Amino acid sequence: MKCVFVTVGTTSFDDLIARVSAHDTLQIFKSLGYNRLVLQIGRGKVVPEPFSTESFALDVYRYKDSLKEDLQKADLVISHAGAGSCLETLEKRKPLVVVVNENLMNNHQLELAKQLHKDGHLFYCTCSTLPGLLQSMDLSTLKCFPPGQPEKFSAFLDKVVGLQK
Repeated sequence: MKCVFVTVGTTSFDDLIARVSAHDTLQIFKSLGYNRLVLQIGRGKVVPEPFSTESFALDVYRYKDSLKEDLQKADLVISHAGAGSCLETLEKRKPLVVVVNENLMNNHQLELAKQLHKDGHLFYCTCSTLPGLLQSMDLSTLKCFPPGQPEKFSAFLDKVVGLQK
């Protein structure tokens, strides 16, 4: 089983959920060999219908106490650009695609995603460019995030968020 896990944290990011559950995106996942998609939709209004066929399954839930289990099972994680979700995924050494929410003003999330991408730890995109990225990205090029150095990450966040002032 190859699984894609999508998380929006405690927020809502309906554009992302709509995009990853769209028919064309599901076809892309299948063509890449994935056969399970798990959506954590938070407060979202878009609630895709779960389904299960011989070749593909879609699961949907709002919240769990911990995403640890879903992250462990995932072969690819697609996340909103929240620092917590990014860090947790990278520490589990999972390939990560961060989707930046263009509707958020004052978007320091974008700075975070850009920097982590520059350092080779993840891919990032917007909802509209996600399908193209999925088809073109090479997960083998990603570098492991140095584990257990939250203070580096905090300093990095301070730097990024500091740029916004």
